[in-house]
Amino acid sequence: MKYLTRMAVLACGALAAAGALAQDYPAKPLRFIVPYPAGGPTDVVSRAVAAELAHELRQPVVVENVSGAGGSIGSAAIARAAPDGYTIGLATTGTHAINPHLYGDKLPYDALRGFTPISQVIAYVNVLVVNNEVPVRSVAELVSYAKQHPDKVNFASSGSGSTNHLSGVLLTQLTGAQMSHIPFRGGAPALASVVAGQVTCMFDLLVSSVPQIQAGKLRALAVTSSKRSAFLPDVPTMDEAGVQGYARAGSDLWFGVVGPAHMPAAVTKRLNAEIVKIMSAPAMQKRFDAMYLETRTNSPAQFAEVLAADSEKWGKLVRESGARVD
Repeated sequence: MKYLTRMAVLACGALAAAGALAQDYPAKPLRFIVPYPAGGPTDVVSRAVAAELAHELRQPVVVENVSGAGGSIGSAAIARAAPDGYTIGLATTGTHAINPHLYGDKLPYDALRGFTPISQVIAYVNVLVVNNEVPVRSVAELVSYAKQHPDKVNFASSGSGSTNHLSGVLLTQLTGAQMSHIPFRGGAPALASVVAGQVTCMFDLLVSSVPQIQAGKLRALAVTSSKRSAFLPDVPTMDEAGVQGYARAGSDLWFGVVGPAHMPAAVTKRLNAEIVKIMSAPAMQKRFDAMYLETRTNSPAQFAEVLAADSEKWGKLVRESGARVD
């Protein structure tokens, strides 16, 4: 009986401590790590979230860009931080679903067990674009054209193992089309090569492709998402375009917020609630609409499910593509 009484007292003490932690948090500034360079979409999104989070938490949220190795260096810094809720950061499909399979044992963090999922914040798609001079107007025509000209058709990407590289790999696997992969050091030079007619096609972000589509320099054939993009409603999904199973194998792309593993549940819950509130604000949604990004939030448990499912499906694509970073 004394043992049970002692355990009950300890349990009550733990609950009281958790409640006090949630009430007192945060008592100092937060660090928000962005595992990519300043200026890109990941940085813009992170700074917008951090600014609003600082307002809601009434503490500074300091953004720190820790880039390198495809986001792996910054992600490792998040994973190594103290799990007290004062260091959080951005996670992406690349850092958490692709890099574990691309880097293998060389990756300095466990993408599934080394983090506390807090919430997704952004969903986005890649769009398949071709140079306007390429004589195709649909995915089916591109596939047919590639089969007729196996040494002539190629696709650009921002680098081996990137989402736009793997999007192209998936297209070739599901259709049997022969298209050579041309990797570039970043999305901008890759897209420029398609606009110039040096490369046939590319899977690209809407924010950089839509202006070129509107200018008549590129033609949009399909989006990679499981449903049509609100930003390109007349462009079919890959499945609608005849590439059955595309969305199931690898489609929706995202940014999210994570912390180190074993963060207190009360702190995680508080951060999740604030992020959901921030991302549902009309002003924030309008801001990201201008970047062709969709705001999307979920619970920590739901985000954990996304991490596990995406790691499995993107891992399969990485293995089949043969992409590795040595």
